[in-house]
Amino acid sequence: MKGTTAVYNHHFTPPLNFSMTSTAFQIITHTSTGSTSSGVMMGSTDPDDLFLDSATVTARNDSQRVGLSDPTNNHNRKEMLDLVNRLRNTGVESDIELPMIAVIGSQSAGKSSLIESISGITLPRSTGTCTRCPTECKLSYSDAPWKCIVKLHFSTDSKGRPSVRNPAFGPAITDKSQVQDRIRRAQLAILNPSKDHNRFLDGEGPEENELSFSKDYVSLEISGRDLADLSFVDLPGLIASVGSGGNDKDIELVKSLVTHYIRKESCVILLTVACETDFENQGAHHLAKKYDPEGKRTVGVLTKPDRIQPGDESSWIKILRNETEPLVNHWYCVKQPSSKELSMGITWGEARSQESEYFTYTRPWCDLEPQYQQYLRTSNLTERLSVILSELITKKLPQIQEELNNALQDTEANDPVGDVLHVLSNFTRALSRRLEGTPDEDGLLQTIRPHEETFKRAIRATAPNFVPWEKSEPSRDLPKAEFLANEEGYNEPVSLTSQKIYIDEVLQRAQSARTRELPDNYPFVVQKAYIEQFTKRWKLPAMDLYDAVYRILKADLAKLVEEHFAHLGKGNAKQSVLMIVHEHLDAAAKQTKARIEWLLDVESTPATLNTHYYCDYKDKFLSYYKGCRDDSDLLSKLKRYRDPMNGAVSNIYQSSVSKVLSGLSELGITGVKPIDLPKLLASDPMEPALNIMAGVRAYFQVAYKRFADMVPMAIDYEIVRGLERDIDKALQEGLQITGPEGYDRCKALLQELSSVASQRHDIQQKLERLQAARYELKRLM
Repeated sequence: MKGTTAVYNHHFTPPLNFSMTSTAFQIITHTSTGSTSSGVMMGSTDPDDLFLDSATVTARNDSQRVGLSDPTNNHNRKEMLDLVNRLRNTGVESDIELPMIAVIGSQSAGKSSLIESISGITLPRSTGTCTRCPTECKLSYSDAPWKCIVKLHFSTDSKGRPSVRNPAFGPAITDKSQVQDRIRRAQLAILNPSKDHNRFLDGEGPEENELSFSKDYVSLEISGRDLADLSFVDLPGLIASVGSGGNDKDIELVKSLVTHYIRKESCVILLTVACETDFENQGAHHLAKKYDPEGKRTVGVLTKPDRIQPGDESSWIKILRNETEPLVNHWYCVKQPSSKELSMGITWGEARSQESEYFTYTRPWCDLEPQYQQYLRTSNLTERLSVILSELITKKLPQIQEELNNALQDTEANDPVGDVLHVLSNFTRALSRRLEGTPDEDGLLQTIRPHEETFKRAIRATAPNFVPWEKSEPSRDLPKAEFLANEEGYNEPVSLTSQKIYIDEVLQRAQSARTRELPDNYPFVVQKAYIEQFTKRWKLPAMDLYDAVYRILKADLAKLVEEHFAHLGKGNAKQSVLMIVHEHLDAAAKQTKARIEWLLDVESTPATLNTHYYCDYKDKFLSYYKGCRDDSDLLSKLKRYRDPMNGAVSNIYQSSVSKVLSGLSELGITGVKPIDLPKLLASDPMEPALNIMAGVRAYFQVAYKRFADMVPMAIDYEIVRGLERDIDKALQEGLQITGPEGYDRCKALLQELSSVASQRHDIQQKLERLQAARYELKRLM
């Protein structure tokens, strides 16, 4: 019955299933003016209202509010929304992502009409694309008279550098009829950013705008008694084609602008689809599905239901029932007044009454089951958006605070002394890791190691080159000393660099050195003289290793200083630090050279407690030299002799050797091997020289290994690891940053090039934004 239709008290809010990954939030939603509607009771709990005409209920509620929900029941929502607005005012959205509800739709999809019904104001309308920049609207309930403050939001300065500005655009408006013109002029100011925005308040805009579209936006702060607490934004409608005189690039510009919002995981997409156009031909739907394929953060809105082509009603009903193109937060359907009705001055209260009457008496909408009635009318849509908004903000507050603190920690600037000390600390830690050793192929120790191997080979090549034959004998090569086969690197050919010393020269020197000794004794000065000959030659390889390590360290230091200090100031800090670390390196180098000289002095006096090692090598070299002097067939055979396999004697020669060894064992002389048998040969007149040669050569084996270890160890201790010792103290004292003039000294070191100073200015602005945002969070918590 028309005029007496019962109102169902069946309001069901679907569970919120909204996936968010961002830890900050901002709501850009569209609040709809609205009230209760026929079929679903939204605002009244009076039992008498159950039987009131839906238009009567609507009119009663419209007399209370235009916006999303009754402000008297939404104190917490107001706090949440106020916090969002204050955060946006700080400009922190350029640093952390603020969740939003953004309205998108194809051109002429009824998007702006929906915005108008929510806010109670009229947006600029003209031919072509009406909205050329986003228009944010912040609604706030207030007991004070209605007013609207228009602001411009610029994200860059005149030179294109990041700089958030929110200048007011004219005085506060108290007459709703003036809002439309003020918004139009504000949009002109946004599209001409290089011009003074105040010139657009009274004068007309240029014949051609600097920009076709802009990501900067116009912000409306509207307060009054008939408003709910909500924020939303109106984005440009997607363009399918441009008319004559249009620019084809505008199609992609608008798409890029819309994508800039909806690609963010923190953006709730309010998708408007006009029922007068085929669903599949509306680009906004495809764009929303691209960035939200599972429909978790999209709320669908069907507009212009009165323009559905006859026979197509069932397809749109299926969408509303969420049977086709299902969305987690469902589809809604609204009806807004026509342009003609708006021009005739219809009020928003009257518009809501007409909408409620339309859905109450018009098929197929009036025939929908009760559970689907909640998805009809602007008031139901805006109520659902309010739930999404408030729950989202409440849920994300702890994460917002955490992300804000993290951003502050990353951005917070210290005083000049703190900045310099921070860089110095990073440098010394990096130096410590480098000196300790890294597994990289180009690591410091990996670079030094080949030079240490070269040093070791050079020392081994200084071994005394004794020849167990007289100088007058024909020249021949010494056989390979098999007992040295277990020596490290023995198989690597090493050419001895010392001159040959023949056995008769050794004997002659020994005899000439005798004083009061008995005939079979020779003074130790002979061995000492030969030892001094090779130890004196150790200085050059040792200093070559020192020089190589010094060069490597100096180059590595320069690279490390460049890495840590090149960005600091105008280069003064880098040069100062480089000079200080070079001085520190030179001091360590001086100590290293002194240590090498000390080791050389120690080695100049022959001495060892490694008696077993010395004696073992002396015996082996004595046997080796003796064997080289005897060219008999017996000696040759003994040199080539190998023990029979499994103890089986295969020939007479092996049998003879075995008998000799057995006989010696029976006499109590054990441990004798075939290679030792040459010692039993008749005495050689050169025996004294052979003993001297064997003793000197054995001592070389002891001393060269000792020295080849100690020099690299001393260099590593004194100049490599030693470079790290007291480096902090050297840097702080050298830079003079700890004294009474430390602050000024650090400021001078940090004096920057203009380009770097500009970057620091941007960082400082970011810090101020983050600190302002943290202050707003603290006010709430």
